[in-house]
Amino acid sequence: MAGFFWSLLAVAAGAFIAVQAPINAQLSKGLGLPVLAAGFSFLSGAVVLMLVSAVVIRGQQVAVDWRAPATWLFVAGGILGAGYVVTAVILTPRIGTAALMAFLVTGQLLAGMLLDRAGVLGLAVREITLGRLAGAVMLLAGALLIRLT
Repeated sequence: MAGFFWSLLAVAAGAFIAVQAPINAQLSKGLGLPVLAAGFSFLSGAVVLMLVSAVVIRGQQVAVDWRAPATWLFVAGGILGAGYVVTAVILTPRIGTAALMAFLVTGQLLAGMLLDRAGVLGLAVREITLGRLAGAVMLLAGALLIRLT
């Protein structure tokens, strides 16, 4: 049952991304600059995350070792997220939400397969099998069909 819940949560998060793209595109249209729209999106998300964090960690001791060898990881996720949001804001009105989502998922899958194969960032190593490769090719074909038809 828990596996079903986590899978459903992942589907919901994917839907959030699909809804976020046209919202940010409209914000960009209103503000006139895609980067400014992405900035507002990140700022509002940061405020919400800080409020949720304050509630979750209330009364707990939290310590961050800024000298840790992986300090660059503290900002890498934000940098990658900013790249995603700016790209989505620019591409949504140009190629449409469905095509954008199809290409985003394709990119996620390809990158995920390579990250799994290399076992980077503490991931368990998973081989790129013929089935996984076929799935990636079919996903790319599907993204192209969504965009070109």
